[in-house]
Amino acid sequence: MAYSKNRQLVFIALLAAQAVVLSLIEQAIPTPFTIAPGAKLGLANMITCIALFKLPVKDTISIIMTRLLLASFLGGTLSTLLFSFAGSTVSFIGMYSAYQLGPKRVSLIGISIVGATFHNFGQLIMASYIAGSWYVLLYLPLLTFVGILSGAATGVAANYLLQALNKIRIWN
Repeated sequence: MAYSKNRQLVFIALLAAQAVVLSLIEQAIPTPFTIAPGAKLGLANMITCIALFKLPVKDTISIIMTRLLLASFLGGTLSTLLFSFAGSTVSFIGMYSAYQLGPKRVSLIGISIVGATFHNFGQLIMASYIAGSWYVLLYLPLLTFVGILSGAATGVAANYLLQALNKIRIWN
């Protein structure tokens, strides 16, 4: 049993480290190369998808929180942490709800799309709160479109990664 627990802790640490690295890589992408201001690919969403399918909920949440804190401390600011926390919280609630529907109703790609669009919504709610105006939500249709595209792309990548991970006997 201890061996299994140690393996799970190593797996959690690897996923958290990968999520942090992907977040830092994404932060390094210059703004002119993004589709819309503030829009990102959501590369760390791949790791969240994998964790959602392979780990208990509390471990998935710990990976998300570790990524948020470390990525914000290493390459962000307090506002980065606030926006990331709001987006990640709403995103995880949406992703977990979609995951609960089961694989016959929602695929991993669909869950990733839900995560990306909900992440944008959570960030816009935080921006509205900070700005003291709901006009920020007028940006929602554009970010929803971008979220669908980026969520689909990261979902496809996460699907391939999950299939490869399922072939590795030690992590099953």
